[in-house]
Amino acid sequence: MKKFNIRKVLDGLKEQASSSASSGQSGTQENNLMQETLQSENFQLCKTVRHGFPYQPSSMAHDPVQKILAIGTQSGALRLFGRPGVECYCQHESGAAVISLQFLINEGALVSALADDSVHLWNLRQKRPAILHSLKFNRERITFVHLPFQSKWLYIGTEKGNIHIVNVESFTLSGYVIMWNKAIELSSKAHPGPVVHISDNPMDEGKLIIGYESGIVVLWDLKSKKADYRYTYDEAIHSVAWHHEGKQFICSHSDGTLTIWNIKGQGKPFQTITPHGKQPKDGKKPEPCKPILKVEYKTTRLGDPFMILSGGLSYDTVGRRPCLTVMHGKSTAVLEMDYPIVDFLTLCETPYPNDFQEPYAVVVLLEKDLVVIDLAQNGYPIFENPYPLTIHESPVTCCEYYADCPVDLIPALYSVGSRQKRQGYSKKEWPISGGNWGLGTQSYPEIIITGHADGTVKFWDASAIMLQVLYKLKTAKVFEKSRNNKEEKQNTEIVDEDPFAIQIMAWCPESRMLCVAGVSANLIIYRFSKQEITTEVVQLLEVRLQYEVNDMESPPEGGGGGDRDLPTPGAASPSPQTTGPPTHPSTSSNSSDGVRDNVPCLKVRSTPLKQSPGYQVDLVVQLVWVSGEPPQQITSLALNSSYGLIVFGNSNGLAVVDYLQKTVLLNLGTVELYGSNDPYQRQPRSPRKTRQPSGGNGKDCYPVTDLPPSRYLGVFVKRDVLFFPAKMSRKLSLPTELKPDLDHRDNSFSRSRSSSVTSIDKEAREAITSFHFCETFARKGDSTITPCLYVGTSLGTVLAVALNLPPAGEQRLLQPVIVLPSGTLGRLKGSILRMAFLDNTGTFLPPAFELWYEPNAVGADSEERDKARKRRPVSVSPSTSQELQESQYAVVCSEKQAKVIALPSQNCIFKHSITETSFVLRADVVQMNIGNCVACFCANGHIMTLSLLNAKVRLKVSRLKVIFLDTATRTFCFTNLGQAMYLTSPTEIQRITYSQETCENLQEMLGELFTPVETPEAPNRGFFKGLFGGGATSLDREELFGEMQAGKASRGLAQHIPGPQGLEGMKGAASGVVADLARARIALDERGQKLGELDERTAAMLASADSFGKHAHDMMLKCKDKKWYQF
Repeated sequence: MKKFNIRKVLDGLKEQASSSASSGQSGTQENNLMQETLQSENFQLCKTVRHGFPYQPSSMAHDPVQKILAIGTQSGALRLFGRPGVECYCQHESGAAVISLQFLINEGALVSALADDSVHLWNLRQKRPAILHSLKFNRERITFVHLPFQSKWLYIGTEKGNIHIVNVESFTLSGYVIMWNKAIELSSKAHPGPVVHISDNPMDEGKLIIGYESGIVVLWDLKSKKADYRYTYDEAIHSVAWHHEGKQFICSHSDGTLTIWNIKGQGKPFQTITPHGKQPKDGKKPEPCKPILKVEYKTTRLGDPFMILSGGLSYDTVGRRPCLTVMHGKSTAVLEMDYPIVDFLTLCETPYPNDFQEPYAVVVLLEKDLVVIDLAQNGYPIFENPYPLTIHESPVTCCEYYADCPVDLIPALYSVGSRQKRQGYSKKEWPISGGNWGLGTQSYPEIIITGHADGTVKFWDASAIMLQVLYKLKTAKVFEKSRNNKEEKQNTEIVDEDPFAIQIMAWCPESRMLCVAGVSANLIIYRFSKQEITTEVVQLLEVRLQYEVNDMESPPEGGGGGDRDLPTPGAASPSPQTTGPPTHPSTSSNSSDGVRDNVPCLKVRSTPLKQSPGYQVDLVVQLVWVSGEPPQQITSLALNSSYGLIVFGNSNGLAVVDYLQKTVLLNLGTVELYGSNDPYQRQPRSPRKTRQPSGGNGKDCYPVTDLPPSRYLGVFVKRDVLFFPAKMSRKLSLPTELKPDLDHRDNSFSRSRSSSVTSIDKEAREAITSFHFCETFARKGDSTITPCLYVGTSLGTVLAVALNLPPAGEQRLLQPVIVLPSGTLGRLKGSILRMAFLDNTGTFLPPAFELWYEPNAVGADSEERDKARKRRPVSVSPSTSQELQESQYAVVCSEKQAKVIALPSQNCIFKHSITETSFVLRADVVQMNIGNCVACFCANGHIMTLSLLNAKVRLKVSRLKVIFLDTATRTFCFTNLGQAMYLTSPTEIQRITYSQETCENLQEMLGELFTPVETPEAPNRGFFKGLFGGGATSLDREELFGEMQAGKASRGLAQHIPGPQGLEGMKGAASGVVADLARARIALDERGQKLGELDERTAAMLASADSFGKHAHDMMLKCKDKKWYQF
């Protein structure tokens, strides 16, 4: 049993009481100086818009009049697309897969059928569509849904082979039911299978064709309630399509054949086609092919019809990609797709099925892409897709989000990115052009940057809740292409797949400097240029960053920032830094026993590199193997364009790089930052304990041969990075597919991080987790501010590093930069995530930055560049003339706590415990319209904002629903003006806002899907067809399916669920009235046409009667005076 020590308890109480008293006095004084501007009513959380390709799509529909597209997914989501920039996201509460979608064409409504046998009616006449009615089937499974054009009666086919009819306005079942046993032959004893197709004859609405899976097709007479014809084929049916004249239909089968049938010839098919089958010479049946999953039959007025089908390839085409086949006349075009085909639709000029269709495009929904093919041009080119559906082109590994960027940044990126566009697209405009843009008031530029597994970096214009790709950077071009030398790869690479994957990005929008860190422990620094250059030799720095633990005891309590023994700036650590020259010959070496040393994970290309306008490589920094140990992946990164410095860290330590002079300024282990005042006891572990498994990221100073391999198998996830033990297996997996063990992660940081801690787990390694450049006080009690770098660690310590910079201009390139560790600012619970600094009035102090200039300028432009270099960097610093005791405040946020510390006294003004049961995954200091705050996203789904002045909670929203937690954890970003984003699925970006002002204006910013459009006129039947018949025959479905004649449906068959009432319900009801008025107008037009024909016939009869009367009158006058005997 552990011994109880009352003295330690009393000492702790005294210390806590004294600290709270001093904090209270200081807090009272600071409240008089700083005025809080942000209140709880300034914050509100809501989702704004979702971008990207719908994850796992399952169905699709198109409104040919409104010109909008709907896509359903396996998770019950609906994505609606109009013109570029008009998108909408909806979600079914059940989360069941969407198996079918049907538009009420030009009526602003959509019917969705789900895999849980429910049917829903969506109102699209509002900016955020809502469900008006739902119908849940209890006894039968839904397999097919069909809604005829300009009809309010929905046909629903089931797995049992029955067909039920639903009134879409009231969402009630009709008593009219087509039973499977009445549809098939009475002599047939076998069940025909589920219903796979329902459609009415284009020329006769009273005739319904029903396709059963077993190969039986039935032509059903709705009025007489019996089957007129039955068509039987040996192979299973997948789809059926009509010829527009209603005299023929075509079926696709499971053996890769197409059968064309005349409706009055039920014996054999009129024609059988095997599009991809080999035709034997002896006249035998072709070899079977893969099933044709769908076929569409579209006619043209002046040419041959189109038959478009998916599937049907021969079985011997092993490895061939999925194809869409277009058969037009005698030509057959096979269009290969990159992914499997989910569904396709043919876009036609008319919505009427009884007219020439005139197809002009095909929309193909793939598993991971949306393709639109132009049928009107030779070669069938595709349209250039204007939607942001290529986010997942390579898996996203990290994201950054920037709001209120410089106004000239987006045009600059667009100008260089427009040269990267592919050629060969269709010259026509994008055919899905419905809806209207919103009237948003947000005018500030927003940019999203995504890093990908293949090493690409994409810049997106995210202004005004839209998303458009601006520029694409390929970082893998810097390195040599990997050869198939497995032995060499095993010796150098530290990841199995995607060695070029982007892990962290640092970007300065003002200077346009970019730095990316890859999973192979490499850094690439880019400059933005509008001119093309050729780099003969890529400049390279190789850095040895090794973790060493010396035999040292921790000092007594305290010792945060006093004078102590510090390493010499830029001095070598126990593993000295290697500053490679700006050339490629590596200093790699192998010891006699084959141990890798001074070898980077990737090899930088040695041939000249042609760099197009845009981001161009300025410097490559690589961590190298040290004595057989692979370099640890980079966990934190920061860039400052004003100082010309890059700093990065991992579980070994940190390194500061001067990218102007191409040198390494500082290379220290984390322990060496503390000097002699290290509060933790770090001793080498006893050799007798080496067989125990590691619980953290430890390492000791014993040789590799003394430790078994099983000692280095621990891995844990933190935010969007991975920490690995030093001597673990060289093959590591990319963090994109790992899922964090939240419970274990939380427990690992549940230990106390107070200043009285004198020892830690001997196996734990202190990793660098965050950086912040600023102009502040380097040490406790300083009277002047200097450029500084503040460092946060995984054990909750904040350390200061002073920077002594030469004057700007030529001297900056010639004189060295002095870097000196300066002490400890404070300690918090959990890893340090974010730091920020305020002046004495509570105003946020952003890091200094340099304005962009053209780095490759010549002539007069070169003089402008030199002037820009000599200008002092832009920075915001407090006035040195103010006679205040505290002139700055540091805000530090960790996984567990947030603190406000006064400078230069380093007194804690405020402290707030963010969470006790979870931990913070992402924290950012953001600027709102009227103040600043710290925004946090926790592992339990909570989002909260904290005041920068007193660390008080201003907003707390519990349980943001995140399905893909690992993806959201890796990509969650906060930015200024109340905006945030994360990847809600591997293919979609979800944007949210926590600003009350944005939430109030969101309705105006959203686009409208439905716009008032006149329905095209019905095709002219002609005089003779109207007089003698032969045109389309209408059907009074209301009389046939209504309750008066059909009766009521069975009560237990389906359950009606009304949609939400209130204003949205009233809007839906209004849309129903509009639909009724539209149908009434159409009926009046038809009645007027018939009355016109009646008038013509009446006029002809009147003219004939007048002629007869005239002849009769003439005859009367002639015979008037004659006697009877004169006749």
